Amino acid sequence: MKTNQELFVQQHKKHHRMILILRILLIVCFLLLWEYAARKNYIDAFFFSSPSDVYHCFIQLYQENNLLNHIGVTLLETICSFFLVILLSLLVASILWHFDKAAEVLEPYLVVLNSLPKSALAPLFIVWLGTGIRTIIVAGISVAIFGAIISLYTAFKQTDPEKIKLITTLGGNKKQAFYLVVIPYNIPVIISNMKVNIGLALVGVIIGEFLAAKRGLGYLIIYGSQVFKLSMVITSIVILCIIAMLFYGGLQTLEHHYKKKV
Repeated sequence: MKTNQELFVQQHKKHHRMILILRILLIVCFLLLWEYAARKNYIDAFFFSSPSDVYHCFIQLYQENNLLNHIGVTLLETICSFFLVILLSLLVASILWHFDKAAEVLEPYLVVLNSLPKSALAPLFIVWLGTGIRTIIVAGISVAIFGAIISLYTAFKQTDPEKIKLITTLGGNKKQAFYLVVIPYNIPVIISNMKVNIGLALVGVIIGEFLAAKRGLGYLIIYGSQVFKLSMVITSIVILCIIAMLFYGGLQTLEHHYKKKV
């Protein structure tokens, strides 16, 4: 006889398996429909390509254009941008939480900077920093950093005030309240913020590669569009989608492990 807890765990696993199967079926149906439409000329294969063309293009890029090097460069730039965004946003949000007056002064500026189109800043980064990996990492950071700071600071401010009051009542200071209450209370928010920021960092890196790179998937997209190799463009986009899914899956796994411990 199974206990209620065992039944709950079994139903939970069954639910996740069902979600995974539905996700796989959705992408398989999309690929089949795409291939069918291209073969029957419902869409122009030259402009829209097809899954089979994407596969052949992938093999060709792997054999002739050092595809793994391009993927590795984009991954390195994205990971560096992502971790710098996490560290900087946590640091600045923590400082703003500790100093209320500084937060009141800086908050409107953060909102304005977050609303700026980051693609407009990329040419400035090239002028200031030159071309190369440093510029691309800064472009990746610029897309995510201001939104991350605002999101984390807002979450820190909404921490249960009764718990903070308990720490101060017991003789603790603001720093102790931050490390004992605010950070543990907001770990789910930090992980959710990471799930958003990894995608934004990837977007920023690709914007940077469009303008200032000679390697990377963004460079392949621009090069393919310039020489009308649209299968190369779509293949690069598909690879970016796979990378984004892997990043998201890794962070979701981290979130599940945290929930299990809690």
